[in-house]
Formats: sequence, C-alpha cells, structure tokens
Amino acid sequence: MGIYQQLGLKQVINASGKMTALGGSAVHPEVARAMGEAAMDYVEISELIEKAGKLIAEATGGEDGCPTAGAGAGIAISVAAVIAGTDLRLIERLPDSAGLKNKIILQKGHAVHFGASLRQMVALGGGQAIEAGHANHVEEAHLRAEIDEQTAALLFVQSHHAVQKGMQSLETMIQLGRDHKVPVIVDAAAEEDLRRYVAMGADLVIYSGGKAIGGPTSGFITGRKDLIEACRAQYKGVGRAMKTGKEAIVGLLSALARYSQATGHGGEWRDRAERLAQELNQLPGLSASVVKDEAGRDIYRTQVRIDERESGYSAKEVIRLLEKGDPAIFTRNHYANTGVIFLDPRPLHEGQEKVIAARFKEIWDNRK
Repeated sequence: MGIYQQLGLKQVINASGKMTALGGSAVHPEVARAMGEAAMDYVEISELIEKAGKLIAEATGGEDGCPTAGAGAGIAISVAAVIAGTDLRLIERLPDSAGLKNKIILQKGHAVHFGASLRQMVALGGGQAIEAGHANHVEEAHLRAEIDEQTAALLFVQSHHAVQKGMQSLETMIQLGRDHKVPVIVDAAAEEDLRRYVAMGADLVIYSGGKAIGGPTSGFITGRKDLIEACRAQYKGVGRAMKTGKEAIVGLLSALARYSQATGHGGEWRDRAERLAQELNQLPGLSASVVKDEAGRDIYRTQVRIDERESGYSAKEVIRLLEKGDPAIFTRNHYANTGVIFLDPRPLHEGQEKVIAARFKEIWDNRK
C-alpha cells in the first residue's frame, strides 16, 4: 500500500502529464534520497540559495540562477526584481508599486490561466499586466505602442496554454527589449530545453522544477547576473511568502544534475504511446493515434478520438468513468469538448499503460 493510500486517499494513475494538480512529478529514488538527507540536517539558507544559483547557471548557460517554490513564484519574483531591484525600501513596498516603473507588457494570447491567472502572478510581484494586440493576432506595432517610460519588462509565455498562432516570436520580443533597453522575461515553465532562451538573449527565464526536469515541487530563474541578484533580494519582500525549503532546493539540484546528464526519451515515449494506441484501436468508436506536443516539444502522446454515436459514450463520460475507478486514471482533457482526450506516457509507472488499456476495455464491455 502506498503512502497516500495509507492516508486514506485513492490511488492515481497519471496519464495527464507533469501536472501540478496531480503532484507534478514522481521523483527518482536518487532525488528522494537527496531530499531525505537534506531534511535531516541544517544549512544556512542564504548560502544554499547562492550555491544553487551557481549550479543552475552551469546547467542553463545563465550568468546566475535563483531557486523558487515553483514557476508561478518565479513569475512574481522576476516581476518584483525588475521593479524594485535590490533597493530594500522598494522591496518592502511591493506589491504596492505606485509611482514606479511597473508595466509588464505581454501579448494578449499569452495572458493564460495555468491553474491560476498569469496576470495575478504579475500583480503579486507589483506589476501591471498590459496586454498588447488581440487574442489571436498581435503585430509588432501593437507591442511597440505599449512600451513607454513606465515599462519595467516584456513578458513572453512559452507554453501549450498560450495561443500558438498569430503571436509575435520571442526573437521579436527580444529585439524590442534591446531597442527600448527593457528586460525580457520568459515563462518557460514546462520547457525541456534549459539553455535555448538564455542563449537567444532573454534576460530572465523561469522554469518549473516539477515538470520536465522531474524534480519536486520547485522552480528556478536563470539569466542576467544583476537581475538574478535582484530576484534573490525579493526573499526579503514578497518572496518570503513563496520561500522554498532546503529539501526542495536539494531535490531540485539533484533532479537538475540527472536531467543535464540524461539523453532524450522522445523515442521511448513514442513507443509507449504507440502501444497504447494499438490497444485502444481495437475498441469500436475509438480512433487512437500518436501525436507530437502542440507547443513543439519532443513529447509524444496517444490521441484518442471518441465517436459518441458508435461508442455510446461522450469524451466527458469516458473521463468521468476513468477518474471514478480504482485506481483513478487521469487523462489530458484540453480538447474534451471536441471528443478528443490525450494519454501522456511520461508520468506512467512500469506497466500502467496495460492498466489503462484494460480499464478502457472494461468500460466498453459495460457500455450502454
């Protein structure tokens, strides 16, 4: 019996992805051991944060780094850093930024909800989120027109949550930042490439530690040394409410070291997705295929299209039946209203794809 079942909670099979709502990642035993050891000893936290920053910088190509409680906290801390810098008087004022440079310009299609509002994360850091352009169409002129003397930063969101068409590229945002001497912040929470955005010229880049990296609930910021120093300084202000413990920092560093040494798993994930598709294609009213991540990452998932007339089930009914079973199976449901669900093989433990296929067959055997 697992630890959560000992607490009286249901067992979960996560075919949804590295989702915060399901606990992010199931960490490797090496990461868990490092966290356990860290939990049983003491350390000067400021020294640990600075050392973590150096290791983050080595892994990402940034000049320095700063660990955070998660990517959401990373957004708030980055915004606070570009507004208040290292000035303690201003740090202690935030999120009250009246009279300060506090405008954070982003494209309207990037004002996402990722389980919370990105605009709210900006506000927590003292920023005023300014959306440029339209939800599905932004021109460079829209962005340029919003930049003025009150602009603290430009914010670019690299995410499957964001609108993927009609937006300006990060290259354009970086050039605008250079033209106007305004820093560019990139929210790359779930991205796999830890070096790309720093190398492109972004000033601050935010990652989740519990997504692609496979660490505990945590995150980090990498980038320009002076701005990272300002990020660390926010732990005397709004960052205090977002502090991350020694166990999470050590777990993050352990996961980061493993991730930096690992080879790509795209082929393995694709094979598992294909096996699931083959099993599910045997069921009437289901059409399963393997698709690549919509945001371009090297991630492959099983796409399951449900024909309600032939199967007798809507996609939402299938989701409900999967989630109410024992164990509960959670799928990726962003397109359920169109009759499509996705199965992500990355979080699955050994053999769980067989459990998923068996559950689908059980549901189909009992169909109306």
